[in-house]
Amino acid sequence: MSFKAIILEKDENHGFTSSIKTVSQQQLLAQQGDTLIEVHYSSINYKDALALTNKSPVVRQWPMIPGIDGVGCVIECANGHYQKGDMVILNGWGCGETHWGCLGQYAYLKSEWLIPLPQNITPYQSMVLGTAGYTAALCVKRLLDFGIKPQNGAILVTGASGGVGSIAVALLSKLGYSVTASTSKMDDQDYLRKLGATTIIDSQPLKQAGKPLQKEQWAAVVDVVGSHTLANACAQTQYGGIVACCGLAQGMDLPATVAPFILRGVTLAGVDSVMANYHNRVAAWQLLSQHLDASILSHIGKTITLNDCNDIATKMIAGQIKGRYVVDVKQ
Repeated sequence: MSFKAIILEKDENHGFTSSIKTVSQQQLLAQQGDTLIEVHYSSINYKDALALTNKSPVVRQWPMIPGIDGVGCVIECANGHYQKGDMVILNGWGCGETHWGCLGQYAYLKSEWLIPLPQNITPYQSMVLGTAGYTAALCVKRLLDFGIKPQNGAILVTGASGGVGSIAVALLSKLGYSVTASTSKMDDQDYLRKLGATTIIDSQPLKQAGKPLQKEQWAAVVDVVGSHTLANACAQTQYGGIVACCGLAQGMDLPATVAPFILRGVTLAGVDSVMANYHNRVAAWQLLSQHLDASILSHIGKTITLNDCNDIATKMIAGQIKGRYVVDVKQ
């Protein structure tokens, strides 16, 4: 068996390259794993874009097959956790960083990294969602578990035009919440309203340094931006509210004070999708399968091939695209 995959390589003589190459089964099985899957679809996340363009030191091991997301059919599973023919989803676990990922036609993974594909989500839909949708669901689940109800007030979603933000807007709207979408792309207003946003605001004021405490506006926040945006979101959250933080698009710093936390009882909840346990992963995917309007996915998702990935990654880093890009690795 041999198959096509994107191979990232880097050395002193040739520098960095990202190209489609033929990979042998022997090369693949040299990776540490116990479950061989035939990949049906993968996707391009921001982390994948960083790896494909070498804009950030995402890759820790060379050569590397990128792709932190994948859905496919189990060919064999050495420990019997999955059976031949089972459809499974991969999100994270260092794939595309320290372990070969899913931007190829086959992947060799550890069974504990995988979860079953929910029955009412198609393989294609699962990759429209991907890590972005799964992360959004983890954030929304934090708000639900905290006890935030639609009647408590509006929910702010920052970076709303991006993958995580888009799906957070759609999921929260479907659950009955009034959603305020913050975006730097004000031309995306029609797109965000179709996802269910009730109010759309320019993200620029949130990106500036602000006062430690500001007017209380949000019952809760899903933040994918970090830095001043996160600090301002905390300062604007209502008494007893919660801010679920999962990203650092503006920066990984937090130029804030303790004022919102000790004077308004605001909770800052960190959300990690890479190493989340099996129970939380399954719960997040069940939330998506039960409550997300499937028609929204056709609005968000676009299909590309392995040949398109480098170009899409470059545009994603430049902030020139929105929505989710599903990679049909079979083409």
